[in-house]
Amino acid sequence: MIKQDIYRNGLPFLKMHGLGNDFVVIDARDVESPINSRIAQAIGERHFGVGYDQLVVMTESEHTDVHLEFWNSDGSLSDACGNASRCVARLIMDQKNSQEITMKTGSRLLLAKKTQNGSITVNMGHPQLEWNLIPLKENVDLIDLPIKGNPGAAGMGNPHCVFVVDDVDSVDLLNWGSKIESHELFPQKTNVEFIQIIDKKNIRQRTFERGVGETLACGSGACAAAVVANRKGLTDRNVNIHLDGGKLSIDWSGDGVWMTGPTAIVFKGTLSGEFLKALQ
Repeated sequence: MIKQDIYRNGLPFLKMHGLGNDFVVIDARDVESPINSRIAQAIGERHFGVGYDQLVVMTESEHTDVHLEFWNSDGSLSDACGNASRCVARLIMDQKNSQEITMKTGSRLLLAKKTQNGSITVNMGHPQLEWNLIPLKENVDLIDLPIKGNPGAAGMGNPHCVFVVDDVDSVDLLNWGSKIESHELFPQKTNVEFIQIIDKKNIRQRTFERGVGETLACGSGACAAAVVANRKGLTDRNVNIHLDGGKLSIDWSGDGVWMTGPTAIVFKGTLSGEFLKALQ
């Protein structure tokens, strides 16, 4: 493993997004990753750094095409990020001139494919539908949690709490989301989704991401929303999730939850040595 002199040469990165869910992507497959909680927070600061919803660090994987590590903008780690996984899948498939790759993220192995129209689809795996795996503090009804509003819970490698409301645009997302994020029922905190059922095939969603706040889209959240809505008997297993940043297609099939949508490369950049030295 090469130890790069980031204080002299800087640290290259890519800025990408999936439906406005934005990411800084660092390729550390051939170098030693310098990322820690403090550096992650500094890069995530939108005024003094670059800004992102999640920071993604790519490293080598023995059994898959790449290993992904996710950092939230508050400097905490996350085991899953669906849209970031799709973004990196696009990069790796383009590099390998391949239509299909595998990725290791936290405790999950993900399969990703490129569709005919250029969208990226990722199998996020089976949802976690046992209270201790999400995890929750105690064994409760996952379809109707003992929380005002009777949300449902599901895990997608990270915890999600999904509220069904009549009008998502009228929800005080920052206030309500921040309270539920730290609810005592979720020992590792939780992502919070508010969904409005349009019909059996369409859901409108807004998201408060754990460790981030409001985001324009959330891939794992869209998967969890589709699972919870179906378990509540409100939708089919194949639905469109309409987020503030655009549309994701979710298919909860026998081999896992497939998520399909667009990705975009915004720009390439280099974090300067001056910026990084200030974090020593």
